[in-house]
Amino acid sequence: MTKISGKLATLLIPCVAIIISCSNNKTTEENSKAILDTVSLSNKNFALAYQDENKIVATSIDTMKQISFGGATNPAISPDGNKLAYTVTDSAGHRSVWVADMENKSQLQLLANSGNYYQAMWSPSGNVLAFSIFSAKNIWKIGVVKPDNTGLTVLDSASKINVFSPTWKNEQELIGHDLANLYTFDISGKLKNSQPIAALIGNDFAIASSNRFFYTSDGKGLVFNANNKTGEAVYILDLASKKVDRISPEGMNVPYIFVTADDRIFYSGAEKSSNNKIYVSDLDGNSKLLVNKGTYPTGALK
Repeated sequence: MTKISGKLATLLIPCVAIIISCSNNKTTEENSKAILDTVSLSNKNFALAYQDENKIVATSIDTMKQISFGGATNPAISPDGNKLAYTVTDSAGHRSVWVADMENKSQLQLLANSGNYYQAMWSPSGNVLAFSIFSAKNIWKIGVVKPDNTGLTVLDSASKINVFSPTWKNEQELIGHDLANLYTFDISGKLKNSQPIAALIGNDFAIASSNRFFYTSDGKGLVFNANNKTGEAVYILDLASKKVDRISPEGMNVPYIFVTADDRIFYSGAEKSSNNKIYVSDLDGNSKLLVNKGTYPTGALK
């Protein structure tokens, strides 16, 4: 993949604005706006989305075709590369998740009956989204909903357990953690499994709420990022042997990872005082630089 350089300009096209709802879901022009380039996007084969300061960018595999969204964060490209979910924060600080269809330029807010829900994750099929939601009980849970705003469910809503950073184990199961335990839920909200994180990866790692865990497609490995004294890095756990190997290079701090259903690891990392760059790696740690400046990468399927 060709690296994106500072000379490659994002398409600048007349824009339309998204008006963001407050927590009561009433639309107001006083709220922040996310700006979407309104260019025809057919046959562009978007493969990667990432954050570039105060905008998000979706790009083709060769990085020569781009579209950008101003005033949005936490991009999540759908597995087929046709849709983009993202977070918008309004002037009152409320966060909400929106979905844009990059073919027909339609845009829709996902309604979750909360003033604070963000950072969506597409299911492997692209038929459902999961996201973090601050529930009515003032604790963090996992919300799931279809991109047409049907089937909203807050998983494990009756318990008092905080659950952070949801990811998909497969089409029917999700995982999240509370800093100490890794939880597996089915899509209906039933808790299926709970494991102490230290029993899985050992006691040498510090886990933050933003750290994520992804099962490999064969279910035999667990990819995660965590702090191990020298900074955050990407690791893979062999569930059978309990062996943990480092994926990202030594000396690089990695605050964010995303793993596709075909086992490609996208991550943003910085060495020393340099800016964050975006890389992709296989499960053996063979990494490749994709973007010279960016954070929060997600990738579509090949």
